[in-house]
Amino acid sequence: MKIIILGAGRVGESVAENLSSERNDITVVDTDAQRLRDLEDRLELRGVPGNGIQPSVLREAGIDDADMVIACAAQDETNLVVCKLAKSVFNVPTTIARLRSPEFQTGSDLLAADGFGVDRVICPEDSVMAYIDELIQYPEALQVLHFSQGRASLVAVRVTPGSRLAGHTIASFREHFPEAEMRVVAVYRHGLDITPAVDTRIHEGDEVFVVAARQQLREVLLALHHQDQPVQRVMIAGGGRVGLRLARRLSETCHVKLLEQDKRRCEYLAAELPNHVLVLRGDATDEDLLREEGVDDIDLFLSLTSDDEDNIMAAMLAKRMGARRVMALINRRAYADMMEGSTIDIAISPSQTVIGELLAHVRRGDVAAVHSLRRGAAEAIEAVVRGDRKTSKLAGRRVEELRFPSGASLGVIVRGEGEAARVLMPHHDTVIEEGDHVILFLRNKRMIREVEQLFQVSATFLF
Repeated sequence: MKIIILGAGRVGESVAENLSSERNDITVVDTDAQRLRDLEDRLELRGVPGNGIQPSVLREAGIDDADMVIACAAQDETNLVVCKLAKSVFNVPTTIARLRSPEFQTGSDLLAADGFGVDRVICPEDSVMAYIDELIQYPEALQVLHFSQGRASLVAVRVTPGSRLAGHTIASFREHFPEAEMRVVAVYRHGLDITPAVDTRIHEGDEVFVVAARQQLREVLLALHHQDQPVQRVMIAGGGRVGLRLARRLSETCHVKLLEQDKRRCEYLAAELPNHVLVLRGDATDEDLLREEGVDDIDLFLSLTSDDEDNIMAAMLAKRMGARRVMALINRRAYADMMEGSTIDIAISPSQTVIGELLAHVRRGDVAAVHSLRRGAAEAIEAVVRGDRKTSKLAGRRVEELRFPSGASLGVIVRGEGEAARVLMPHHDTVIEEGDHVILFLRNKRMIREVEQLFQVSATFLF
């Protein structure tokens, strides 16, 4: 697929890195020529320096035969103009824009073909909010992702001392906790991929990915951890756009303290937030301040400033001082990979939270949802089975007949629509039917092309 990316900032760079690794033809447009040269040295892509709102620059980037334009420059206005040009002047099939303003949402009349011509809106801030929301709902999880309109869920947990899963094989855990109906699709031990089997024994410290029906997710987590401590006391470091919105949302259910260094910003935050939210002016890396504000009694500490180093230091300090769980917003991938699972419980990458939203548009076959995992190394994909036994490699076949690529694990099957939809835990004799939503975990995203081919039908299939 030929894709043009406008903007080589953090989001644009992350998008380019993910898409170029899948042998797409990527061109990045940015006004910073040096940044483009750095990307060209590191990734397989082409950089075109210039202002992306100029048709001549877009032509140089190859927009005349582009399949997709992803506009993720810093300014909403720039992204809107580029999508308008791409759709109206160059007839690009798919346009995606990063838009911060809540005035623009996917499906809005303003973004229709006769408007700005934006097919899909992405907003890293909204994605981060949704990501954190899920982790607050399920506080023992490292990651929670939903499929098939929320009917099925994939959750990652770290096996801690005292966890019911520790020391058990996967088969024996199922025997002891039959009510926790789930399927283990991946196990990572000290960063290494362990192919799960019924006799795989889970150790403390393992990172385990399981798939279950969403309505049973809380029971599954309770079986895994033997505890369900709700988040009631939250401390947020950083009163920027994400910090403000999160504090406003959590203020309805939690006791929230918000730390911000800038005096004028503190005054603005205090005026915008409910009176019971405590806004404090101070440095989140100040040990005395954290002690005075009772960080040792905090259920969740979130470090959400614009500085990676400050976020890392504040989260590590809060954890050392007794905060039960800490999360840090970390933009640099190397930092995030290094810190997650150490003192910091969860490293949040804004750019990674939106990658899945983009990948669903790039995938071949009838792909309904994609989630990027483990900093883009792994992937969970939901695809719809089409055709019959003659035209499809999946439809009409038993699970034991299927030949998935090595490293691809079958999770669950969602069958039916609306209220009649059911989440099935497939067994060896389960027959795949036309219209089934199949959820797979890919421990190496390089196998994605082989997986996509499974869901493609032959030319004889009539839609």
